[in-house]
Amino acid sequence: MKNYIMAWRNLWRNKRRTLITVASIFFGVLMSTVMSSMQEGSYSNMIDNVVKFYSGYIQIHEEEYWENKTLYYSFEANEELYTKIESVEGITSYTPRLESFALASSEDITQPVLVMGVDPEKENNLTGLKKRVVEGEYFGENHNSILLASKLAENLGVEINDSIALLGQGYYGNTAAALFVVRGILNFPNPELNKRYAYLDLKDAQHYYSCEDKLTSLNIMVNDYSMVQPVIEELELKLDKPYSAMSWDEMQPELVQMVESDRAGGIIMKAILFMIIGFGILGTIMMMISERRKELGLMVAVGMQKYKLATILFFETVYMGIVGVISGIIASIPIIIYFLHNPAPITGDAGQIMIDMGIEPLLMFAASPGVFLQQVLIVFLITLFISIYPLISVSKLNVIKYLRD
Repeated sequence: MKNYIMAWRNLWRNKRRTLITVASIFFGVLMSTVMSSMQEGSYSNMIDNVVKFYSGYIQIHEEEYWENKTLYYSFEANEELYTKIESVEGITSYTPRLESFALASSEDITQPVLVMGVDPEKENNLTGLKKRVVEGEYFGENHNSILLASKLAENLGVEINDSIALLGQGYYGNTAAALFVVRGILNFPNPELNKRYAYLDLKDAQHYYSCEDKLTSLNIMVNDYSMVQPVIEELELKLDKPYSAMSWDEMQPELVQMVESDRAGGIIMKAILFMIIGFGILGTIMMMISERRKELGLMVAVGMQKYKLATILFFETVYMGIVGVISGIIASIPIIIYFLHNPAPITGDAGQIMIDMGIEPLLMFAASPGVFLQQVLIVFLITLFISIYPLISVSKLNVIKYLRD
């Protein structure tokens, strides 16, 4: 205990030196924590934009559907399937969909469209589709209603209450043709989605494609990303062929690759930052040993054992690391909390790039425990590694030489 107290008191014998070292750790931890929070928040935002709007965290479909994506591989959902899904812990919501392609025509203009047959209430609960309506209204009681993405409606030259014809291929290979009334115009952050998405009520879509009671997928949301793998494993145990469950990262490999590439770049930046911190601590420790060499020699000469002296120097290094880390974490918390509730908008070319990718142009932050614990662990390891230097210095201490200097 005396060694611990002596180490703490020694730190403040030269306050300036100690504060410089603690400040380097403080600013390094502060910058690294805020950067990590921003990175993780941005990744979560990107993933949420994809899973909440389109795929869900998990998708159930017929085994061959994902490779072919045709109505031939649609399936008939029954109460038994719904019961199995609802019995899995961690699933918060799910929505049925029937997806296919068609040609949309208005007068002499024709455009290819991706037709999404959805359950209006469940789809809105999962993706918030209703809030995307910028003109007209969401699905109501009217049958043969269609919601068009804004750019698609503009290209077709149609407005609210105009009629368009859809021409496609039905489940049996027959021609699917029908007139639908435009009830609402949708606007999405992604320009590509605005060019080709059209939504029908699920019953209307099933009738149009001659797919009565059939679906191409069931899209599932879970409490948290960490629940995806356990939920899939449980679903695979409960689902019989021909059903198959896929996670969002299997369905969106390009998004996973983009996140991993960006994370790798962030690791390099943080590695440079922590190298600067490490060399700052090391420089201070070397200076401290050099300035105190006569003192250290005298302490050994009067009978202090070298291992006790090494222990004191070790804890001096550790204490500086602890003070720097704690102060850096405390300073980062209000910054992260502020931006957590007030995401910063991204403007200019960077914002436009995010919009083109279908991502809201916002600088999001995350406050998960891992963001903070990572910094604590890294600085602790750096401090432990650097503390080897005073141990080696004391073990090689030449008492006579230090006392003569």
